[in-house]
Amino acid sequence: MTAEPGLEDLLRELTPQVLGTLVRRHGQFEDCEDAVQEAVLAATVQWPEEGVPGNPRGWLLTVATRRLIDRMRSDHARRERESALAAEAAGTAPADVPDTDDTLVLLFLCCHPTLTPASQTALTLRAVGGLTTAEIARAFLVPEATMAARISRAKQRVNAAGSSFALPEGAEREERLRVVLHVLYLIFNEGYTASSGDRLHRADLAREAIRLTRTVHRQLPEDGEVTGLLALMLLTHARRDARTTATGDLVPLAEQDRTRWDRALIDEGTELVKASLAGPALGPYQLQAAIAATHDDAATAADTDWRQVHGLYLILERIAPNPMVTLNRAIALAEMEGPQAGLELLATLDDDERMARHHRLLSVRAHLLERTGDAAGAYTLYRSAAKATASLAERRHLESRAARLRPAEPGSDLREPHEIREPRVTWEPEA
Repeated sequence: MTAEPGLEDLLRELTPQVLGTLVRRHGQFEDCEDAVQEAVLAATVQWPEEGVPGNPRGWLLTVATRRLIDRMRSDHARRERESALAAEAAGTAPADVPDTDDTLVLLFLCCHPTLTPASQTALTLRAVGGLTTAEIARAFLVPEATMAARISRAKQRVNAAGSSFALPEGAEREERLRVVLHVLYLIFNEGYTASSGDRLHRADLAREAIRLTRTVHRQLPEDGEVTGLLALMLLTHARRDARTTATGDLVPLAEQDRTRWDRALIDEGTELVKASLAGPALGPYQLQAAIAATHDDAATAADTDWRQVHGLYLILERIAPNPMVTLNRAIALAEMEGPQAGLELLATLDDDERMARHHRLLSVRAHLLERTGDAAGAYTLYRSAAKATASLAERRHLESRAARLRPAEPGSDLREPHEIREPRVTWEPEA
């Protein structure tokens, strides 16, 4: 979508609303989604020259409906429905568009359990986020044709599943909501710390995840995990400007200039954390948000309440076991009881196949070995971690840590490589 920022925000807000109305009226999610994308493209071309219409939502719906009719005309198997659609479109005026926001229903549809997480993410960004296929492909560093095929297959599977355009009920709704939140969490994580490429983060993806989560929160304000996820995103995104240097190099949490953190986001996120923790249940996103709030509350790295951070990770580890949670608890434990305690906890992850040669496990172990004085061991692991990550920003950072500990060449000044000083933190908590 190539439009001015204000227009782009408007179109992204209206896209799921128009798509929801079209699907509710006509079914055929795949054809409706294509028609809406064409209408949005027309708006990006016409509105900058002719001005935004008085009822932009109605304009988009009218154009999308006409595009849908064109698609129906080209499909001989649907000719019998053409006249009914044409008659309906002829009577569609912008003022008749119902003021209904189906964004949440669309999110449930895009996160259908028959889809893989990768397909759920791509379809959510396309149908609900309003991103073009090219934008999504660039964000995930894959060819546009590959992403187009992934999105097309996802829409076909949603159609084949025959899902009704309505929110599920009861236990199914709760289960499907967790999938929706997980997809939004994945989108934000990819935006906050890109898994590959030369940039540490992709702010556009992070902002889009926050926007979509705000939409869910507006419709489900009493859900503690929805509130917790939004708080987690805000508290984490608040550090974005301090995470890299002017040249794009990673700045670890302990070394960041905290005056550059976004206090407005931190304040909003902190209030949301308090609200979410006041509820009757406690979930993973609420706990991660509480951890992020603890970090953001510290004026300096030395002021961090590591005992509280460790306690929260301990609870999180019990209700949602995950090797990354254990890894982060090891970091907090090392801050409380010393690096050896952290290394002993990390050793429990050695047999976990999910962590085999994972760059985060290697880098954290390297950091703790450096703190014990094992410069040679830390050097080897920093280099291994650098080779294991696909993120160029993280690779440069890990290589720089290894370079400080490079063993001296025979005959060189032995005093230089191992300068006696307190090692700096080389990790940033997952959150």
